[in-house]
Amino acid sequence: MNTRTILGNSLMAGMAAALLFFSPASHAQAQADRAFMEMAAQGGMAEVQMGQMATRQAADPDVKQFGQRMVDDHGKANAELKQLAQKKGVTLPDDTDKKHKDIAARLAKLKGAEFDRAYMAAMVKDHQEDVTHFENKAKNAKDADVKAWAGKTLPVLKEHLQMAESLHARLAKSGSK
Repeated sequence: MNTRTILGNSLMAGMAAALLFFSPASHAQAQADRAFMEMAAQGGMAEVQMGQMATRQAADPDVKQFGQRMVDDHGKANAELKQLAQKKGVTLPDDTDKKHKDIAARLAKLKGAEFDRAYMAAMVKDHQEDVTHFENKAKNAKDADVKAWAGKTLPVLKEHLQMAESLHARLAKSGSK
């Protein structure tokens, strides 16, 4: 084989590898991981904000305690996600999305038992969605670090969902305090 053939074959092999690495499917999956990180950041910020609201506005001590748990757990997850994003060169949003702003604005107008019921209903719905998204990324993320973070965070979100469902059911039965 001559040098020209060897170089040509090497170039072709390199181009084929680049096409596989930068395939549209690979790029789309990387974009999906980035979008997940952005969505998780917005959701996490919203959980902290609404949790703080619950510690101030709730009547039921268990709702106040749940709110503080959201502040603590989602605050920790947010810090971990921020470190991961910096490592990956992903710029996370610095504010919540419209959906979460609308929920927070509605909750901000409520106090006491009315707040308790509305907040816990929102937490059930939000955590159901979170668990679905995190289960997907824990299984299907392209990036190993994103997959690991989603898998590590998922059990906490499932616990939050169980707590929210239980508390929501109790408040619905009792009419809250």
